[in-house]
Amino acid sequence: MTQVGASLLTAPFPGAMHDKVEKSKRRYPRIQTPLGIWVAWQGDNIKQNVSRVSDLNLGGLFISTPDPAPVGAVLTLLLSVPEGEIRGRAAVRGVNAEGMGVEFTEIAKADHERLQSLVARLLAANSNPPAET
Repeated sequence: MTQVGASLLTAPFPGAMHDKVEKSKRRYPRIQTPLGIWVAWQGDNIKQNVSRVSDLNLGGLFISTPDPAPVGAVLTLLLSVPEGEIRGRAAVRGVNAEGMGVEFTEIAKADHERLQSLVARLLAANSNPPAET
């Protein structure tokens, strides 16, 4: 359910990471992240954790962790990036030995705008590699 004009988007974001979802079925392409992007996450009966974000897109992200939450768990996320804090809720859609893929299920409009800015910055950085010296 999306509330148009309101500060909260609660519509599902198709295309989040899931091991069984083919790349061609993703709504948003995965974007590899630099080593400095971390996420704080927790859920019901899941203590707070801080983990590296391996890749992300507007639909979700892949969290590198040796102790992932189970598929179906709902997590509260916080990313602190140059664009500002990005807070939201996400559902775990896939788990493997390297971590878990989560899909955004709820994100405030202002946080979604910061996520869009982060994605744009990462896409620009990935398409314009630093010049060799």
